[in-house]
Amino acid sequence: MSRVESRFKQYLLENDDLLRDLRLVKELQLPQSYIAAGYIRNYIWDRLHGFDYRGRHSDIDVIYYDPSDISEDKDTRLELEIKQLTGNPKWSVKNQARMHLRNGEPPYSSTWEAMRRWPETATAVGARMDEEDQLQWICPYGLKDLLELIVRRSPLYLDRDDYLQRIRKKDWKKAWPLLNVIED
Repeated sequence: MSRVESRFKQYLLENDDLLRDLRLVKELQLPQSYIAAGYIRNYIWDRLHGFDYRGRHSDIDVIYYDPSDISEDKDTRLELEIKQLTGNPKWSVKNQARMHLRNGEPPYSSTWEAMRRWPETATAVGARMDEEDQLQWICPYGLKDLLELIVRRSPLYLDRDDYLQRIRKKDWKKAWPLLNVIED
């Protein structure tokens, strides 16, 4: 394990709320499932800025890959189940086997492949607990940008204008002033 990976893992292991949520998602037994995006990214950015954990995520993104049922209804049922179980309205569940339709692309072959199309490299990060309760993560672009506070457009996210609009709308520099936003 690299130094970057060790540091990332240690940060995640220090967040009891995240660990509880990862264990909950594990119990759903969804294929190739992870908690990803803002929950992970924002927590790491808080840590790197020396902030106490602020929970600055608008949702808890649960992603998985199941080409046998790409209906939105399944995701909606799962969201409702988790929201009722936890009392937390932030849960969002998305089958990555369906996301190619939204993006107008050929079908993706895995969660990994779908995440490669996400807007920013630092957002394309997820974590899960395996059956032995060991932490695993997925990061098609690695962890370097996330841990070095770099925001850059993912190579396969081709809509530069949308990326720039997203960056402006999110206004991340205000919340995390040490970020280096690359507008490319």
